[in-house]
Amino acid sequence: MSEGASTAIVCDTTAYLPDELIAEYGIRTVSLYVTLDGEQRRESEISPAEYETFYERLRRSEQGATTSQPSVGDFIEVYAPLLEQGREIVSLHLSGAISGTYESARRARQQLIDEGRGGERIHVYDSRSACGGTGLCVLAAARAAARGADAEEALAAAQRVRDELRMWFAVDTLEYLRKGGRIGAARALLGSALQIKPILTLEEEIRPVERVRTRRRAFERLVQYARERHDDGADAWVVQHIHDPDGAQ
Repeated sequence: MSEGASTAIVCDTTAYLPDELIAEYGIRTVSLYVTLDGEQRRESEISPAEYETFYERLRRSEQGATTSQPSVGDFIEVYAPLLEQGREIVSLHLSGAISGTYESARRARQQLIDEGRGGERIHVYDSRSACGGTGLCVLAAARAAARGADAEEALAAAQRVRDELRMWFAVDTLEYLRKGGRIGAARALLGSALQIKPILTLEEEIRPVERVRTRRRAFERLVQYARERHDDGADAWVVQHIHDPDGAQ
């Protein structure tokens, strides 16, 4: 159904949407790149079957993993066939405050405009979020497009979700965020990171919300916050984890 919609939805791989949802809505993805111990790969090429090995390598690595944004050419490779089909495009991406992905998408759009290839039909959106937050925005746009919405209507659906969504998460250590250069305002917690389990949010950049003493207390606080959001009327949820399926379940 969505393959024939007049509005196509594009996102990057940091939305981490399940493959079945990507397929159901015909969402196109543009991959970021991951570098670990000098080896660079497209994030999309790291299969779930490799996660155990990948995270074991990450634990052993002194430098940690870093990511880099897709190139302008990567975006054009996805955009151009959609434009040739006469479609509009809504392209939604992780926060521009922590990645150059959004800017790469904007540059690709401008190049396609300059070349007379229909780039003005591309609407690039900075979700000011990442992971599940971006994913919820992408799904809102995709569902609107599947109902026949034009690009402006699909983008408005994503914006409404972004205005309402909140993301809280907890980490055992800030070290990987520090190594990856994504720590933002949470950098202030580094000095006491061994004594606390920080609860963080992502509002354009990563910011601290609360400090708790144990992993268990961090988990309980996240559940409590989810219940508070439910009581306030929130009705859609994403639970994501990094190598902690039991905690997520």
